[in-house]
Amino acid sequence: MNLPASAQPASLAADQRRRRPLVGLTPLIDVVFILLVFFMLASSFLDWRAIELNAPAEASVAGTLEGALLIEVRADDLRLGGEAISLGAVAQAVRGRLDEAPDTRVLVRPAEGVELQRAVDVLDRLSAAGVTDLSLIRAGAR
Repeated sequence: MNLPASAQPASLAADQRRRRPLVGLTPLIDVVFILLVFFMLASSFLDWRAIELNAPAEASVAGTLEGALLIEVRADDLRLGGEAISLGAVAQAVRGRLDEAPDTRVLVRPAEGVELQRAVDVLDRLSAAGVTDLSLIRAGAR
């Protein structure tokens, strides 16, 4: 039974004025926790992609370069068999040559001073194109 404030005793009317509506924090914390778990499970923090490389031994380098497809990674361009080629076209060109001769080795030789990420980008493109016999050689190898 609700009585008008003027009809209620003074102490009861004062209690009702002092009461503030309660805001429950527990449902808010529950929602934040559920959102946190959702985003942790739905996101990927690391992108693990492995590129398999064959590291030829020092003594066998000279023999293995015979007939191999050489990609030179320079600071300003790429060279496929001595001809300049773009990063976007290198995988397709190598794939086309491997279709003709599937046993051809692909050697990637970064020049001195080339950032590692640039060489990894080339290796990544070749790996994505399905090149399996892929080796990274150092600049001094001939």
